[in-house]
Amino acid sequence: MSAQHSPAAQRILSGHLWLVYVFLYTPILVLMGLSFNKAGMPTVWGGFSTEWYRVLLENDAVLNAAKNTLIVAVVSTILATLIGTLLAIGVERRQKHSNAMEALLFAPMIIPDIVLAIALLSFFTLLNFTLGLHSIILSHVVFNIAFVCAVVRTRLKNFDFSIIEASIDLGAGEFTTFWRVTLPAIFPGVLAGGLLAFTLSIDEFIIAYFTSGAGSSSTTLPMQIYSMIRFGVTPEINAMATIVMLVSFTLVFISQRIDRGQIGT
Repeated sequence: MSAQHSPAAQRILSGHLWLVYVFLYTPILVLMGLSFNKAGMPTVWGGFSTEWYRVLLENDAVLNAAKNTLIVAVVSTILATLIGTLLAIGVERRQKHSNAMEALLFAPMIIPDIVLAIALLSFFTLLNFTLGLHSIILSHVVFNIAFVCAVVRTRLKNFDFSIIEASIDLGAGEFTTFWRVTLPAIFPGVLAGGLLAFTLSIDEFIIAYFTSGAGSSSTTLPMQIYSMIRFGVTPEINAMATIVMLVSFTLVFISQRIDRGQIGT
């Protein structure tokens, strides 16, 4: 029997919700507004202008960092989605689920990023592994696998594994069964997990900072923002942050829409 709230209680809960939204998003909206401030000062409004976005697009260091970020995000997303999807299928097909196994799966999502970053750096150092863009990609794969696995498993909760056995009984091989039966059925979950991994990879800073090599060849966009903000917040940084946030919000929104759609199917 579902609990019913009185109209007064509903108004209080609704007001509390809007206060939380205001608290969370007001600083973001202010930052986005300042990125269009022609005066270039946070205390004086000099009129609406897109000048700082033009200045941003003429900054070679920013463009190079954006290129590195896209390379890291695309490659790590592909690898993490592939490994995370196969991991989710393997876990869900197990007859018995243990708490220890679940804890190991969710560990990368729970432990602080700084701890995972130090662990990955120590591991690369132990192997005498050269740091660079490739080490950031591998680190982001490790970080994103758990998120992809968790999203795909939500789809597999309603998946009938007997159709896999039926496909094999009808003469299809395991690869054909996966490609033509399993993957189409769970594809919305795979896509949602991939979009989430891509978003996390674009926004991630701590792990990339610890596992990157020296020089601009392995500098990602969040690292570039950090290096610029040490000398003060400028409208150019506001413009860059606005673009990153809009991309992130869009990808998360699409991922959530896909995830909601797949739960209902």
